[in-house]
Amino acid sequence: MSRFEAVIFDLDGVITDTAEYHYLAWKQLGTELGISFDREFNETLKGVDRMGSLERILELGGRQDDFTVEEKEAFATKKNEHYVSLIQDVSPADILPGIEQFLKDLRVAGYKIAMASASKNAFAVTNSLGLNDYFDHIVDAATVVKSKPDPEVFLKAAEAVGVRPDKCIGIEDAAAGVTAINDAGMYAIAIGADEGLSHANIVLRSTESLTIDVVRGI
Repeated sequence: MSRFEAVIFDLDGVITDTAEYHYLAWKQLGTELGISFDREFNETLKGVDRMGSLERILELGGRQDDFTVEEKEAFATKKNEHYVSLIQDVSPADILPGIEQFLKDLRVAGYKIAMASASKNAFAVTNSLGLNDYFDHIVDAATVVKSKPDPEVFLKAAEAVGVRPDKCIGIEDAAAGVTAINDAGMYAIAIGADEGLSHANIVLRSTESLTIDVVRGI
């Protein structure tokens, strides 16, 4: 076992990829508000919480000052309702390559395993994937005051499993998430080919490269 004692995962883009569902749900809301955007813009919403994403979309359409706080909250709720309906079909087949074996190997090796997600649906998605039993604790957006890139969600996850931040490895696929891991004082592993992930300690191109040997070799 390496000098680390816990591994803390992001959900979207690391455990499974529900980004497409988020994109479709936001796009539907955008259409209703007369704001169109493409997948490239959607990439800027990765790792950003719901209200933060809504503000970016409204700003894109020049409508950030057109609505009250209550109206914006209603929009965010409407988007989430559509997203929840879309993810009803999530199943173990949607687990990203190599992840379940990695979780099994971490469990056998004695690491604490936690999740630090920007999604308020983290419990529901993890349950649909059939992975709940692997996690000692899941921190989702509903229990966090500050969203990524603030480190709060990762620090809460570390505290929940009783491991010091400097003994934790955080795994993310979004630049904001990597910043959160760094600011939490943890070791950052990024997944993906995005140049914006270069501030991670290690960048792996895909989840298939994420193995127990990588963790032991750190």
